[in-house]
Amino acid sequence: MPPAASYKDNVQALTFDLFGTILDLGGSLVPHIGPFLTAKGVDKDPATFWAQWRARQRIEQYQDNIMALGHSGYQQVARRAFVYVLRLNGVQFTADEVRDFMGCWQQLQPFAEVRAALQSLQRRYKLVALSNGEPEFLAHLAKNQIDWDFDDIISVMEVGAFKPHPGVYRHAASRLGLEVGECLMVSANAFDVVGGRACGMRGVYVDRYQLPYDDRPFPPDAVVADFTGLAEELL
Repeated sequence: MPPAASYKDNVQALTFDLFGTILDLGGSLVPHIGPFLTAKGVDKDPATFWAQWRARQRIEQYQDNIMALGHSGYQQVARRAFVYVLRLNGVQFTADEVRDFMGCWQQLQPFAEVRAALQSLQRRYKLVALSNGEPEFLAHLAKNQIDWDFDDIISVMEVGAFKPHPGVYRHAASRLGLEVGECLMVSANAFDVVGGRACGMRGVYVDRYQLPYDDRPFPPDAVVADFTGLAEELL
């Protein structure tokens, strides 16, 4: 008998989330948050501050999509979320201090196992960055921080909405000259996999943070712990 069909059979391109999936946001930013709070005389656990910041950033992105007043861009919503959490914790600040601190986003580092996994995966698939970041920001991160030459880098700025807006995933497939089902979304953000799956993409959830998947009718095709597991699953 022929082997059973697999979700991987028709996949030609892997579309990767960057922030939190390939790039270690907490590991990169918490070391900067600690000194900033200390200099302000604020006794706040940097990891807890980061968790608040990350949660608020998601709200800012969703509000940006829903209000439809013009796409703000990733770094702008990250800045707004940072300001919100500073105020939430009673931290006094100036606009210049916020601007200077936000420069640490330019120094984001990838998770340790990412590049080795990408080297393996490139033998079978097109590897594409599909990210909420601005084009210039993504180009910098890919070249100087991840040190990887993706087959393509697609920014949501081309659509004018943050993921998981369905237009982002459909645009990515169209730009790649593929059917939506020939693309597989890889993300450590469950909403991102849900968004891709809802549009007809295949999807793998990278459960880096031991968080439950969304209670939605669009489950991932597979769940892996990290990119080492991703390469084992897809090859």
